[in-house]
Amino acid sequence: MAKTLVIYYSRKGQNYVNGSIEDLPKGNTEIVAEFIQKAVGADLFEVVTKKAYAVDYTQCTVEAKEELRKSARPELVEMLSSVAAYDNIVVAGPCWWGTYPVAVFTQLEALDFTGKKVFPLMTHEGSGLAGAPTALKKYCQGATVGEGLAIHGADAASSEAEVAAWAKKNLV
Repeated sequence: MAKTLVIYYSRKGQNYVNGSIEDLPKGNTEIVAEFIQKAVGADLFEVVTKKAYAVDYTQCTVEAKEELRKSARPELVEMLSSVAAYDNIVVAGPCWWGTYPVAVFTQLEALDFTGKKVFPLMTHEGSGLAGAPTALKKYCQGATVGEGLAIHGADAASSEAEVAAWAKKNLV
């Protein structure tokens, strides 16, 4: 059985959900990452920035857009040094301005993906996978980009069957 790692960024607290702002006790991407872990025994690595984003959702979107515009690479609390032990790496995050939060790129740029399979996963409120596959082709040099999965954020908590079926099809 292939060994899988899920590298993910997730936002709890204020989030956009079906047209309104709601306070989420756990981020949608974290929920989906845990479903993958349960389905195929994957290891999880959460990308956490040293400087937290604004608690206010609208202000967070302003910060995220500015980071993307500047190609910022926020400093992380912890960095993975290698993915050598893994066959498959799922890169999961919310869709922020058409791609992953740039903190995910901070981590990806520090790793060697030669010979690995990477899989894009996005939680979203209408954007689908957006630019996730393109981002992985750019930031995971040497990897093969596999079939992605887009989960509507508002439906994350009820997506276990869909996520598990995708994981068992692609990651074993």
